[in-house]
Amino acid sequence: MRRAHSRRVPVALLVPATIGLLFLLLPLVGLLARTPWGTLPQRLTEPGVLTALRLSVQTATLATLLCLVLGVPLAWLLARVPFPGRRLVRALVTVPLVLPPVVGGVALLLVFGRRGLLGSWLDETFGVTLPFTTTAVVMAQAFVAMPFLIIAVEGALRGADTRYEEAAATLGAGRWTTFTQVTLPMIAPGVAAGAVLGWARALGEFGATITFAGNYPGRTQTMPVAVYLALETDLEAAIVLSLILLTVSVVILASLQDRWVGAP
Repeated sequence: MRRAHSRRVPVALLVPATIGLLFLLLPLVGLLARTPWGTLPQRLTEPGVLTALRLSVQTATLATLLCLVLGVPLAWLLARVPFPGRRLVRALVTVPLVLPPVVGGVALLLVFGRRGLLGSWLDETFGVTLPFTTTAVVMAQAFVAMPFLIIAVEGALRGADTRYEEAAATLGAGRWTTFTQVTLPMIAPGVAAGAVLGWARALGEFGATITFAGNYPGRTQTMPVAVYLALETDLEAAIVLSLILLTVSVVILASLQDRWVGAP
């Protein structure tokens, strides 16, 4: 009797929890209900849809690789090396998580634009212009996605057993050898989870992309940008593109459920 009583859900918690669940699920149900299932195969093979999808996948993949190259060392630095101001650096690293993406795009433009802090030097010295190019898309996506990777990798590093690294050091292994042969294999699941989450975030990036890279079909028009534009002229096309992004998000979150969400 006591066990049954302890498992009884209080109505004061059940009602708002149900309302919250419906609030999150009903928009997704509405999207599925309005999907033009009869013409979905034709819609998916339209040139504009395929171009936006291909560009989004390519740029998100390149952005993820950039995040891995820069984010893993940064996460190791935050997790393993004590230095003055580490908390401040960690806070600054996670700012893109809460920063409005449009603001991030403006910040990138002010730094890498033709009149920006670094952009003017790149333009005058090398003749390189970054804004409104495919490279700008990759940079915008990496800017918003890298914190996901860093948080995942830093968490994995903090949870890893440092005794293996110490044993490798006592056996004469250098820091780079220890990192590549001992540390990296131990935290590989965390790196993989962070990379996948970063890829998904990059795939869905809109605000920073359209601000810093603009909207040029085949060059900077990613799927989220295409969805925004399709809403004005072709609602069914916008629904189809949104369905693709929704499917990718659900698949990724389901695959990472145990490692990231921690659900049974």
